[in-house]
Amino acid sequence: MEQGNYVARCFSMIQIGTVEETYLGESKTVNKIRLAWEFPTEKAVFSPEKGEEPFVLGKEYSFSMHEKATFRKDLGSWRGKTFTDEEAAKFDAGKLLGVPCMINVIHHTTAKGETIAKIGSIAPLPKGLTCPDQINPTQALSFADFDFGVFDKLPGWIQEKIKSSKEYAALVNPAPATQNTAFDYTPVGEDEALPF
Repeated sequence: MEQGNYVARCFSMIQIGTVEETYLGESKTVNKIRLAWEFPTEKAVFSPEKGEEPFVLGKEYSFSMHEKATFRKDLGSWRGKTFTDEEAAKFDAGKLLGVPCMINVIHHTTAKGETIAKIGSIAPLPKGLTCPDQINPTQALSFADFDFGVFDKLPGWIQEKIKSSKEYAALVNPAPATQNTAFDYTPVGEDEALPF
């Protein structure tokens, strides 16, 4: 995909969960979310069986609405105004699905020397500009209501990342129910019948 500004629509919100990451040589756990946008005016044939499809770009975020978090900054840029702390505390990421925007696509050279397209910035659609209807089906995956049908359709590398999360481990290997060891104790007098 060429660099430039494009109309786009968010069609995918995937909760990756809490995963281990290494940043500047330091390992830490981070709760991650991945958003993806389709570019309905920019299409190509990626697979002959499917025919022409829109370009898609995704971006992974730390799932945090802290005032310094990239997620909060990008969302503020997208809606055209910054979040108050009260708005940030009540924010529901599911509301992003289906929402159009303008995305500035930039090119980045990887460590392997490959040039890839990345999301440089997100902005609201300018007045008078419309985004064509959504082409790809909406994709939503959350641990609050995990859908294995959606999970199974994700690319393998995203599935593997989700499988490495603490939330996925708890989902597929729930902790055994603890045996109730609490009991009521009422002393029985010598001349009383036993209660069992």
